[in-house]
Amino acid sequence: MTDLSMPVDLPDTVPVRVPERSFRSDLRAVKIVWQRELIRFFRDKPRIVTALLQPMLYLFVFGTGMSSMIAGGRGDLRVFLFPGVMTMAVLFTSFFSAGSLVWDREFGFMREMLVAPVRRGAILLGKCLGGATAGTFQGLVVLAVGGFAGIRYSPSLVLTLVGELLVVAFAVTALGLLVAVRIRAIQSFMALVQMLLMPLFFLSGALFPVSGLPSWLAVLTRLDPLTYAVDPLRRAVLAHTGAGLGAVAPGVTWFGWNVPVPLELALVALSAAVALTIAVSLFGRD
Repeated sequence: MTDLSMPVDLPDTVPVRVPERSFRSDLRAVKIVWQRELIRFFRDKPRIVTALLQPMLYLFVFGTGMSSMIAGGRGDLRVFLFPGVMTMAVLFTSFFSAGSLVWDREFGFMREMLVAPVRRGAILLGKCLGGATAGTFQGLVVLAVGGFAGIRYSPSLVLTLVGELLVVAFAVTALGLLVAVRIRAIQSFMALVQMLLMPLFFLSGALFPVSGLPSWLAVLTRLDPLTYAVDPLRRAVLAHTGAGLGAVAPGVTWFGWNVPVPLELALVALSAAVALTIAVSLFGRD
């Protein structure tokens, strides 16, 4: 029988094995965070509906009411507004999806994610992909009702718009993460969103042509990264449906040179890469 009164020697330290970081674990983290963002999005039905309400008002109420003033009645303003309305749906959904970073930090869930043996960049990349997927979904919902606004569908148009929406949604989410990464309270994030989103949207040419503007306004529209997201969508739509509106919206120009669509999308992708890189750097300092 063992004498329980005898002292027992215990080791000074207990070895703890922490899994090493690996590319495979980072990919798994990206997938899990992406899935979590989609579950959160699709469970929030009021958010999906309210995010579509304002674009529908612009498209069917404002667009229908103002159509007679465009090109002497020879064009349908709803067709012109349609790319901007899709961008609006993507913009608000993707940006607010990035706000989940602030929510997770404020309510303590982020601490549980940060102790995982994965790079912090994997967490942000998963959130960025989740926001981009949610934003693209909202843009596709708007695309689905485009037939009621005079949009004529074709396989090439749908594929082009889906590809461009993915790039735009990823860039907007990356910008949202850059804003959210240093904010500690969801109220501060919401206030900053209102200050940023409306100028970005109105200066993008979503509601008016970017040609023939006063010089000061033309400069601001060219500096707005969202301008280079709206214009490729508009060119694709007007190439298929824009009878009478091609002369109204010739596209973005630099000193008289018409910027090609591949360059515009490259600028959007570059802005996404820069925003996400800076966000990862700032996030790593927490």
